[in-house]
Amino acid sequence: MAEQVVQLRCGVKNDPWGKKGRSSVAGQLWSKTPGNGTVQDSEPYSEMWMGTYPTVPSRVLSTGQLLSEYLQENPELVGKAVIDKYGPEIPFLPKVLSFAKALPLQIHPDKALAEQLHKENAQEFGDANHKPEIAVALSNFELFAGFKPLHEIEAIMKLKPLEQLVPVNEPFDDDTLREISKTLLTLPPIVVSEIINSLRDLPEAQFGRHRYIPGMLDRLSKQYTEFDNGNLVAVLLMNYMTLGPGEAVSVPADSMHAYLCGDIVECMARSDNVLNTGFCPRAQRDSVELFTRALSFNPHGVDAALLLRKRSSRGVNGKSDEYAPPFSEFNVLATILGAGEHETHKDIAGPSLLFVTKGCGRMEVAEGKSVKSYDLQEGYVYFVGQGVRLDLSTDKGIAIYRPFAE
Repeated sequence: MAEQVVQLRCGVKNDPWGKKGRSSVAGQLWSKTPGNGTVQDSEPYSEMWMGTYPTVPSRVLSTGQLLSEYLQENPELVGKAVIDKYGPEIPFLPKVLSFAKALPLQIHPDKALAEQLHKENAQEFGDANHKPEIAVALSNFELFAGFKPLHEIEAIMKLKPLEQLVPVNEPFDDDTLREISKTLLTLPPIVVSEIINSLRDLPEAQFGRHRYIPGMLDRLSKQYTEFDNGNLVAVLLMNYMTLGPGEAVSVPADSMHAYLCGDIVECMARSDNVLNTGFCPRAQRDSVELFTRALSFNPHGVDAALLLRKRSSRGVNGKSDEYAPPFSEFNVLATILGAGEHETHKDIAGPSLLFVTKGCGRMEVAEGKSVKSYDLQEGYVYFVGQGVRLDLSTDKGIAIYRPFAE
């Protein structure tokens, strides 16, 4: 009989926007899996991936076998409901991200568009799935997500350097906002620079509650030059948010976002499709026409972007919270234990990936009449099959995340 719980060896990416060396939580956690090596202070470490997606796939630590192959050979581990809907796969993709500067301004295509793009260009769009996602802060987390409320954008666009970009004699609604987004993304670089410099010269008081705008334009211009169209779209139109550890956002498919600074747990549907239009070299940008046509206007406002955690009934001792986004591929359990505390996770009718972001402890699993114990250390990642009850304990304190599907 296949093992229901196996430790994994996960991969890491080195995108230039990642935090360097030991300052990267993603890099630090990756390095603590036995055999993965140490982080180099001169290298950026941007993302540690977990799961079966082929770009950066996880392997069973003890054998080196791909987790995807292990599940193909042992499909019963993922449970009937997941097999019927997704096949013997992990239908979500968790990551730990660490970023020192803004990620590309992006959206992830919805299901219909993803299927079309994959059919037309499978090399660039490697799957036919959508990619809604959530992001949970591990440290202070700055981001742009979704659009500001319409009335706030309308007031900003009345500022002298911007008023000529607003369509005349049209109601200020989402259709107008789509036109404004397209206009800002297609302005010539020199015009982008002129507008940014004009806005930076205005008194902060003219920006109302968005007094951060001149300073943020200056900050982003230093990261990606003052000629990057993404500066204007992100700062003027999008919600700028700052989250503390444990706080989270939900990003639906086709919702514009750009993460700015921090360390997060990110979890998404099993896809790697993305459309980029800013904060990246022009040669790497996708069609503005396609981007703005696909764009949704959800969320509209900071409150709509937040994903509130709730106490989970899956934790017997009340030590587990649950992030439940408004899409079906996954939920995420977060269990934070203090010194000497215990938690039990009830069995889940589908696959899960459990990983430790801080501290150390033990995990015990009943196997027939015996109990098997697993070591929990920072950076350790485990696949857990369906129907397994977990007993978690710690002497010094531990933080555990566990995305699951069922």
